[in-house]
Amino acid sequence: MSAVYFLLLLLPLVSAQTYHWGACPVPKVQPGFNLQLYLGRWYEIEKLPASFERGKCIEANYAVRQDGTIQVRNTQFYKEKTRVAEGTAVVPDPREQAQLGVSFSYFTPYSPYWVLSTDYSTVAVVYSCTDILRIFHIDFAWILGRSRFIPFGTVEHAKQLLVNEGIDIFGMKPTDQTGCKDN
Repeated sequence: MSAVYFLLLLLPLVSAQTYHWGACPVPKVQPGFNLQLYLGRWYEIEKLPASFERGKCIEANYAVRQDGTIQVRNTQFYKEKTRVAEGTAVVPDPREQAQLGVSFSYFTPYSPYWVLSTDYSTVAVVYSCTDILRIFHIDFAWILGRSRFIPFGTVEHAKQLLVNEGIDIFGMKPTDQTGCKDN
């Protein structure tokens, strides 16, 4: 009974997320991932719904800090204001450079941030998934571009990669990148 109660408490938290029954898929990540080439600015092209990303003009900036961790700076324009969320990314296992962990608070554990594919100069496909008692999972997927707009065929190829890895992309939505001011 306590597990059911726990699940009912979690439902409001996942209402704006994408969740599925069962454990997380385990997709392949980018072989030979080069973090130094990945650093810099990425624009969100499409995503699975996320409660923390409801605005437009969404972008992420990655930079190495002096302590070796990665600064993650996400910005979006929401409710007539530019909103910024700053976090930290780490590479928990140096043998798997494409499997990062990201946290936006000292009080939360690192969430998976797996780079499934990137050419470093045009597009990146990123996936994150968290199991809840192995009963269901909450997942996020992003198609990122080095520019605010990338070719339709590139987006379709990225979506197919996600599907081929067993990731359900139903509900994936484009991010509005129109009328944005570049910093």
